[in-house]
Amino acid sequence: METVAPFIEVIEEIKEAGAEAHKLCFQCGRCDVVCPWNTVRKFSMRKLIREATFGLTEIESEDIWRCTTCGNCPDKCPRGVEQIELGVSLRRLASEYEVFPASVKSARAVRGSLTTEGNPLNEERSKRADWAEGLSVNPFTEGTEVLFFGCCYSSFDPRIKKVAQATARILNKAGVDYGILGTKESCCGESIRKTGAEEVYTGLAKENIKTFIDHGVRKIVVSSPHCYEAFKNEYAAYMVHFEVLHMTQFLAGLIADGRLTLDGTYEKKVTYHDPCYLGRHNDIFEAPRELLQRIPGVDFREISPSGKDSLCCGGGGGRVWMDTPKGERFSDIRLEQARELGATVLATACPYCITMFEDSRLNLEYEEVLEIKDITEIIEQVI
Repeated sequence: METVAPFIEVIEEIKEAGAEAHKLCFQCGRCDVVCPWNTVRKFSMRKLIREATFGLTEIESEDIWRCTTCGNCPDKCPRGVEQIELGVSLRRLASEYEVFPASVKSARAVRGSLTTEGNPLNEERSKRADWAEGLSVNPFTEGTEVLFFGCCYSSFDPRIKKVAQATARILNKAGVDYGILGTKESCCGESIRKTGAEEVYTGLAKENIKTFIDHGVRKIVVSSPHCYEAFKNEYAAYMVHFEVLHMTQFLAGLIADGRLTLDGTYEKKVTYHDPCYLGRHNDIFEAPRELLQRIPGVDFREISPSGKDSLCCGGGGGRVWMDTPKGERFSDIRLEQARELGATVLATACPYCITMFEDSRLNLEYEEVLEIKDITEIIEQVI
């Protein structure tokens, strides 16, 4: 492979990759102030934007791979610079030149698994529906009211399978007419797209869209905020529109309609972590809190920061597949905040958040003092 110069003049390529808004930046620095990386190490999104403005980008740098696409800086930017689009465009260029730092090698390898098996965990597609064995979960057929799309982690990861199984039991209890597509499902593609693999994302999106249309899917309920983002917002570019609900929204509706009742008690001190792609990206803040506050016995405690200012878990933007050194993990900080609050349960509504938090719980030796739960796992215990 040819040696790539540390800096390449790529201003036109950056624009073509979808990041022309970088020229609006007037270097106010608000992006750096709110970036979670600056709670654990020095990092400057402003610097990356400045370099891109002049078409001088260090594509060998690990910095272009740090962004978790948490949405904090676009939310606070006074000029609409579109920092996430800029970061993704730089990753596309790095991918084109085959320049990947050591910490990114694992994320690069994920692309092959997505292409061959339709999931990032290198698991056999034929086993995608195995999580549902013994749970009376039916295949989705045309005319079924709801498609439950559990996501790759819900299908294959041993910890997150428990979330999908709890969800199925709740839906069965409420008498919901739902089904799954099982082996016909593919990864939504949202996260791999954020690593710069646009072609892989396009293939996955088109495959899912064809499958949904062929099966007459109209309403999709998802457990992952990343699937929500893909199906509701990103797939719209292909001129298709499905009704998409996050599971917390759907369950809140079932309770409001009297189809699901919470009869048990859950007498624990619970706090809630807002996933970036559920909260900042899609403004879903109330449904998860409404569910938790309805549960009898819960001592609900609001963690800080929360809502639009919530701390990122560190797993977005494909970072869930990249190596993050000890001492630079946002998830460690979040668990420490939960402990300082006196919470015994940190609840959330995203498989990536759970994955990151479970790793931190082990690393911090918090196994005996703090539980990590998806909201559905708590709901299941009180129905």
